[in-house]
Amino acid sequence: MSQKLNAAITVIGIDIGKNSFHIVGQNHRGVIVLRQKWSRGQVEARLANLPPCLIGMAACVGAHHLSRKLQLLGHDARLMPAKYVRPYSKGQKNDFRDAEAITEAVQRPTMKFVATKTADQLDLQALHRVRERLVGQRTGVINQIRAFLLERGIAVRQGPHSLRFELPGLLATRTDVLSPRMLRIVEGLADDWRRLDARIEGLSSEIETLAHQDEACQRLMTVPGIGPIISSAMVAAIGTGDVFSKGRDFGAWLGLVPKQISTGDRTILGSISRRGNRYLRTLFVQAAWVVLVKVRCWERYGLNSWIEAAKKRLH
Repeated sequence: MSQKLNAAITVIGIDIGKNSFHIVGQNHRGVIVLRQKWSRGQVEARLANLPPCLIGMAACVGAHHLSRKLQLLGHDARLMPAKYVRPYSKGQKNDFRDAEAITEAVQRPTMKFVATKTADQLDLQALHRVRERLVGQRTGVINQIRAFLLERGIAVRQGPHSLRFELPGLLATRTDVLSPRMLRIVEGLADDWRRLDARIEGLSSEIETLAHQDEACQRLMTVPGIGPIISSAMVAAIGTGDVFSKGRDFGAWLGLVPKQISTGDRTILGSISRRGNRYLRTLFVQAAWVVLVKVRCWERYGLNSWIEAAKKRLH
């Protein structure tokens, strides 16, 4: 790019790909002066030669890493949810049109941006995602064991603890209905269960250690009911939470507020919107049910009256 062209570019939109990046640049009048396809290795090198400018990207895989790199180069790199960029796309979809839509969207004064995650946040997020996957696999193994036993007329009480306690005895005594082949299958699943337990326990311990070392997690854990898992998941998702002006905004972002479909003078509220981070919302809902089920555990926090009122609203 010529030196004159470099000086003319004020806003850039980048459509991120696996091996290639589509770049669209505008000048201060909104005229497109750059439309090129760069390889992954060319992006940082070429943008390093540009004067500081506004750079927009959709918050997708690899966007946080690139955003940090561009910020170190002096650029104002901003990430946006892809669903907020889509309305600015015109005509047929292609990579250059997507980059052009990003260029338009990043300049909107009402655009909601995504905070750039640090490397530590991404590491913590990776731990949670691996743990979530393993918990899902463990649940699948437990359900499969129950199904195989039920096919042989053996019903086990509800809950994983009951199955864990009764399974060795069932495998040893119910050889009248469990064939040798089925015994080997269930024993193999039980081994899988133990291995998954060990992996999950190791990840949980690592997350707990990191949570106790992080200042933001420590502050969150002063809230009744917030432990290492939820606090670390929050920090991994939103960092210090500077993007939210108040707690209600966080609840709305997480999808814990009623879905609103209002028009004119009519205000219609439905079920919770279920938008935002599904994993974090699941943790909060599970924690809320624990609070509602074990009311006496929260007496010292003075939450009894609020919990009882919440129970009445639920029924």
